Amino acid sequence: MNDALHIGGKALSSRLFIGTGKYSRNTLIPEVIARSGSEVITVALRRVDPASQEENILSHIPPQMTLLPNTSGARTAEEAVRIARLARAAGMGNWVKIEVINDQRYLLPDNLETIRATEILAAEGFVVLPYMSPDLSAALRLRDAGAAAVMPLGAPIGSNRGLRTKELIGILIEEAGLPVIVDAGIGRPSEAAEAMEMGAAAVLLNTAIATARDPLGMAEAFRGAVAAGRQAYLAGLGPVQQEAEASSPLTGFLNV
Repeated sequence: MNDALHIGGKALSSRLFIGTGKYSRNTLIPEVIARSGSEVITVALRRVDPASQEENILSHIPPQMTLLPNTSGARTAEEAVRIARLARAAGMGNWVKIEVINDQRYLLPDNLETIRATEILAAEGFVVLPYMSPDLSAALRLRDAGAAAVMPLGAPIGSNRGLRTKELIGILIEEAGLPVIVDAGIGRPSEAAEAMEMGAAAVLLNTAIATARDPLGMAEAFRGAVAAGRQAYLAGLGPVQQEAEASSPLTGFLNV
């Protein structure tokens, strides 16, 4: 079955995007990539240190991966734009995940500043994937600003709390007119499968794998969950009913 995800001129066979933070050691990252089957990986520019082989996160990422540098730490559109330009100048490509966050407790994105940054960077040829609070009006403005996809949070970053914004994400999937990549908060493979069953284009997660007792095993579990959820969505889930309906007919040759 040819079911590639098309974003930014690339056809991706995996719909699981992963991150690079919180691992006990950076040398785990290539193994996690292999076990997850992921083709896209996020990295914060501040973790790129060409002077240190061990600390430079790029030295642990296989060359076939699509880099998705993020603007972590940006508090305004201008800061996000500057970080994105630095990442591209450093040879990290033209994909960028926009993160503009002022709230330091729940780390919720600033949709207004995110829209401003998206408009600027899309006009400069970036493939922009903005991290956002799941609001339809904001998603439509991001689409009009040139976003290649929208990335609504399922729950606060790093919380592993799951799809707390499920109903709002469902609205975006129906109405945004862009691929919806659920980002942040997913903690269990079953939650990733649920997001894919809803029709999400992909999921991005980091903490759920990196903080698991067995990160490699968890990477493989998420790989299977995302694939299963996508297959279920394509197959078409059966209708939900309030009353019981027998699987076998109640009439037949046994007439009592």
